[in-house]
Amino acid sequence: MNQDTDFLKQAIALAYVNVEQGGRPFGAVIVKDGKIIAQAVNEVVRSKDPTAHAELLAIRAASRYLDSPSLTGCTVFASGHPCPMCMGAMRMAGIEGVTYAYSNDDASPYGLSTAEVYADLAKPFDQQSMRIRHLPVRLGGEPELYAHWHGC
Repeated sequence: MNQDTDFLKQAIALAYVNVEQGGRPFGAVIVKDGKIIAQAVNEVVRSKDPTAHAELLAIRAASRYLDSPSLTGCTVFASGHPCPMCMGAMRMAGIEGVTYAYSNDDASPYGLSTAEVYADLAKPFDQQSMRIRHLPVRLGGEPELYAHWHGC
């Protein structure tokens, strides 16, 4: 558990540096076999990219480091509770665990909580705040897209 605390402290230290450089208070490290293989900070403000979260940037760096889209065997240590986008990316990448230091309750007074997004995503599509619809359009004369991919 002490090593987990050390990894979390590294993520938090990254977040502090990011704040001092005008960024948001989020940092993340990715660990495999007891070693940090990637780290990143939230670059949303700097890059003007709403997806430039610390966890996503760390996932990209770890994938480059491992030369693989699979991060099986890796764990994320994040300064704050990862948002649904980051949690989804971690699952898609095969991350085996995530540990975070600051909760959505800690973040809420500062407008940084993602609890409302989690709650909205838990609703059926037709009750969510964003319109979500399935429109099964196909290109005539082309094979089914997924079958085409599978065959290539």
